Amino acid sequence: MSGLEIERKFLVCGDSYRRQAYASKHIKQGYICSARGRTVRVRTCGDCAYLTIKGPSTDDGLSRYEFEKEITPEEADHLFQLCEPGVIDKTRYLVRSGEHTIEVDEFHGDNEGLVVAEVELRSPDELFTPPAFLAGEVTGDRRYYNSQLSRHPFRQWER
Repeated sequence: MSGLEIERKFLVCGDSYRRQAYASKHIKQGYICSARGRTVRVRTCGDCAYLTIKGPSTDDGLSRYEFEKEITPEEADHLFQLCEPGVIDKTRYLVRSGEHTIEVDEFHGDNEGLVVAEVELRSPDELFTPPAFLAGEVTGDRRYYNSQLSRHPFRQWER
């Protein structure tokens, strides 16, 4: 899959998303390159694995080019050896909201305590029905990018 990715990101309050989820899966991901404007990511998701390349985000952080290719779990294991320090470990919950699927990521390890949700859109101005568990929008806030969380984990943030 490749093309323009358009998504909005939100903080999550409470844990009602768990009861509303129709599926969940464990995700582990690392970054071969997490430079600003270009990322190369390796991800395992259940029994599947992917290599993903993302281009620079637009100024508002709403969209960017994404190329993704499925690889074997064995290939992912080899590529994890090339990754920068800092692994993202999370559980992703899938929640239906009208015509959209909300992806809720509950982080573990060094990012324990952080829960964010994303919704992919077909256009930047597309409307969606936000579920009650969505809190403040953080679209475009680079601190919440997974590539940033791998280098500057949530547990190290000053509160």
